Amino acid sequence: MAQKKRSPNPKRKAISKHNTIGLLIKHNTLKKINSALVSVYSKEGLEPIIEALHGHDVTIYSTGGTQAFIERMNIPVQAVEDLTSYPSILDGRVKTLHPKVFGGLLARREEGHLAQLAEYDIPEIDLVIVDLYPFEDTVASTDDESTIIEKIDIGGISLIRAAAKNYKDVVCVPSKEQYDHLLELLNDKSGFTEVDDRRQFALEAFKVSSNYDVAITNYFKGGTDDLSFKESIHDANPLRYGENPHQQGTYYGDYADNFDILSGKALSYNNLVD
Repeated sequence: MAQKKRSPNPKRKAISKHNTIGLLIKHNTLKKINSALVSVYSKEGLEPIIEALHGHDVTIYSTGGTQAFIERMNIPVQAVEDLTSYPSILDGRVKTLHPKVFGGLLARREEGHLAQLAEYDIPEIDLVIVDLYPFEDTVASTDDESTIIEKIDIGGISLIRAAAKNYKDVVCVPSKEQYDHLLELLNDKSGFTEVDDRRQFALEAFKVSSNYDVAITNYFKGGTDDLSFKESIHDANPLRYGENPHQQGTYYGDYADNFDILSGKALSYNNLVD
């Protein structure tokens, strides 16, 4: 008796195809960090990052105080000045603003852009680590405008925006608050990153960038007739619920600035209004 031929399951085929495509996408977006540009204000927490990069044979470029910090660790580092063939000028106001830096950050890893990098002898830069000048802390600690102005970061914020824009190929670490995440990634993935990792860092980068610009805007707005409202609040606390139980609520700011919480359930919107 002839056995009835089983018809293929279209759903199973679709699932198999989806998984195959997913694996291919994952493979195509997995990238090795081969080079890094490190330029930070605060060196706190930087040492294990540098050690991990060195352990993964990453070429490190750096500037000024960061370069000196890495050299004291006895880890090879290349001066950005040697890369650009141009010295730091204007009391350090111009160090990294050069096509040999930003070309390596903004180039797509595709044939046309890579050919231009080769033509102009520009190395690819796969990772940027930045910690900006502490503008808000400076505003809080002094009224001297010249001191405050000098703490408006130009090169660092430019590096952040360039690297984050090109997140499909470049990892951007915009502040020391992201060091732990980067170190975990370097250890877990042996110096490789996936596009989802890079996009998450890009999100953090644009948060840092926008927060920084809001702080500068608000400083310059002080004492003027400008009534526009811009605020960047770093603390977000989910509430138990919004005005009604089926709604979601969030308190922006630090509870401790306004309340002494003694005991009880998590706060709701109505608790705060009351």
